[in-house]
Amino acid sequence: MSDTRLNSIIRAFESGKPAFAAFAKLDRQSAIEMSDAPYDGIVYEMEHNPYDVAALGDALQYMLSRKQIVESGSVAPRVTPIARIPANGAEMNQSFAKQVLDRGAYGVIWPHVATVEQAYNAVASCRYARPKNAPLYEPKGARGDGPANAARYWGLSMADYYKKADVWPLAPHGEILVGLMCESTEAIGNLDDILADVPGIGFILIGEGDLSQELGFPRDYEHPVVVDAMRQIVDTCRKHNVVVGHPHVNAKNHKRLLEEGYKLLMSAPLRSYGVVGMAREMAGY
Repeated sequence: MSDTRLNSIIRAFESGKPAFAAFAKLDRQSAIEMSDAPYDGIVYEMEHNPYDVAALGDALQYMLSRKQIVESGSVAPRVTPIARIPANGAEMNQSFAKQVLDRGAYGVIWPHVATVEQAYNAVASCRYARPKNAPLYEPKGARGDGPANAARYWGLSMADYYKKADVWPLAPHGEILVGLMCESTEAIGNLDDILADVPGIGFILIGEGDLSQELGFPRDYEHPVVVDAMRQIVDTCRKHNVVVGHPHVNAKNHKRLLEEGYKLLMSAPLRSYGVVGMAREMAGY
């Protein structure tokens, strides 16, 4: 499966290796620079930056490299683009996911997901509807049908896009990642039920900024209380064999994070190539 993968982040996960990613701004130059960066994926930041679907579509086009297409025979970007949307889990707003997926993004990160219901909605929003007796019916797909732009970006017919545009790992052939932000004590308390009851979650990304705020130690990521809360998230994800990600990887913590079992490591964009290189070497790349 890995040799035919369009999504490089999933390819890393299936190979048993950590994936490396970074947040990126929605502008052409960043897209060009990130298209050849030493990452498996990038996350276009649309939660704390403006939500601009037109700019996202433009950035996705600048992720494509004619040279890479000619050499590999694949039109998929080497560095897989996904988007963090502004809708929090509690807002249940499916249209944000629909719009970024329809532009061609390979995944969606949902901030502030804290309940089973919110997690179910996040996965359902990234799936097309299926007949009720079809395999992998749950979570029931809620994504509206408008695949033309995404299919074109993926280099597929619409019929082939439908086959691949499902969430991994629920659909083993799926190329779409659903990432949920775990960034509150409520989310930690419900995480075991979320991972047990909602199939199709590609990874959990710890929101240590918001989590540390609620715990009373803003951005004090080394405080024992914050460290213990993050450990609980990692342990629960390990119990359910779900990838857990860390959003603030740097030269001081990358070794520890790999040893602790993080499988999605995110660094600051562009200026952190050296950190990614060191981490890749440690992970056996």
